[in-house]
Amino acid sequence: MFKEARIKLTAWYLVIIMAISLSFSAVIYAGINRELVRIEGRALPFVEEFRREREERGLPPPRFEFQPIDPNTIPEARIRILTILGFINLSILGISGIVGYFLAGQTLRPIALMLEDQKQFISNASHEFRTPLTSLKSEIEVALRDKKMTIRQAKELLKSSLEEVDKMNKLSDYLLRLNKYQSGMADLMFKQVNLKAVGEGAIQNVQGLAKTKKIKINKKLQKVMVNGNKDFLIELATILLENAVKYSHKGKEVIMRTRREGSEGLLEIQDFGIGIKKEDISHLFERFFRADASRSKEKKDGYGLGLSIAKSIAELHGTEIDVVSHPQEGSTFSASFKV
Repeated sequence: MFKEARIKLTAWYLVIIMAISLSFSAVIYAGINRELVRIEGRALPFVEEFRREREERGLPPPRFEFQPIDPNTIPEARIRILTILGFINLSILGISGIVGYFLAGQTLRPIALMLEDQKQFISNASHEFRTPLTSLKSEIEVALRDKKMTIRQAKELLKSSLEEVDKMNKLSDYLLRLNKYQSGMADLMFKQVNLKAVGEGAIQNVQGLAKTKKIKINKKLQKVMVNGNKDFLIELATILLENAVKYSHKGKEVIMRTRREGSEGLLEIQDFGIGIKKEDISHLFERFFRADASRSKEKKDGYGLGLSIAKSIAELHGTEIDVVSHPQEGSTFSASFKV
């Protein structure tokens, strides 16, 4: 598909370049030919007039002899000029073909990457939806074949089915939020926001999970006013804090800091959990990427979309999320925002 498109785009490049080159060649030839015609028409009369003037003035004849122009010289000159112009245009055609093919590849490369990314995204999303749907379908089919099912068993089935529906609902919500941030449909109403309030909002959202894992969230929040969207920043901080709690060992602590550094406000979440392998850090913000197997033997719930959403929110604020991590020592996620 892309090879065919690349060839077509190269052909269009060549058509445009050769149209310009041939147009210039035609103009150049027309100008030179006009001069050749003028020389051809005036050369011999000029020689005779020059000799006559010297004779009328009583001057001796010129010491040199004017050679009349050979009638074949002008047509030969035209042929040589056409040959040179043809050679130049053929050279331009060859060079343009090579350069055009290269530029066509460079032009189409971002599109190819985007489509490949889209294909991968659809594949991953389909897989994530298929898992709960398969489980739901299997449970219902087994229940329908069981003619002795009790009300209690039916309730258990409904409860399990509801859990699977909740998973799909959560996944669809993640996808909608991710699309909102990445497609530019988010409401970008920025104003002065207190990072301390952002941190407190995130802590409130994650408090339930922290209590379940008996993890203490240590607040070191300073008042720092930054330019941003409060709701978006709270969601970003919540995602980072939730990840820190999720990948920490029971009974440990997580530190959330906000402070001013120069002309920027810093939001930082530090955990002392299982850390991240060096080779996984560059993939953390990819959609559907989960480093569970490399970070912990425990099963972690999630779809690998949270950090992608956090990254998109950070980009909307003109910043990036920095990650520093060491396996079995912990991780620190941080982002700086303009004051």
